[in-house]
Amino acid sequence: MVTAYIALGSNVGDRLSHLQAALDRLATEVQLTKASHVYDSAPMYVTDQPPFLNAAVQAKTGLMPTSLLAVLKRIEREVGRQEGPRYGPREVDLDLIAYGNLQYTYTNTRQTILQLPHPKTGERRFVLQPLFDIDPTLNLVGIGAIQTLLSQTEDQAKDLRRNQDAVLSI
Repeated sequence: MVTAYIALGSNVGDRLSHLQAALDRLATEVQLTKASHVYDSAPMYVTDQPPFLNAAVQAKTGLMPTSLLAVLKRIEREVGRQEGPRYGPREVDLDLIAYGNLQYTYTNTRQTILQLPHPKTGERRFVLQPLFDIDPTLNLVGIGAIQTLLSQTEDQAKDLRRNQDAVLSI
């Protein structure tokens, strides 16, 4: 069994219900071991859209990375994710952030399908803070320690707020 970290986000419809529905489905595929707090966050990259709810979970899995990614993409569809612009509004987004200590890139002839750790993690406080909740000593191979990465995204702190009313159950 390998420890994997998965980030969750939603900014369309009943955001918390979408996140919980995704976790409920994910729990049938992997062993969920920890969940972060839930955060309200401003959108990044495409800023003309509603705010997000973000969280992260730690899981134990025997699935290989590409199989786990396929499960995440299937769950997104089951929860109701619609095709849309990159970084645009979405019912649910599940990103595989890390898979053990693996540094891994899987490509097909046209594009990268999976890169681990997730290459944008270091620039996204809305991912780093929930990961810190779960494991403050986490080190993302080739990217850095979560605590260091959080300090490097201090300029985003104003865009992230813990949602005291939102709780995910695993």
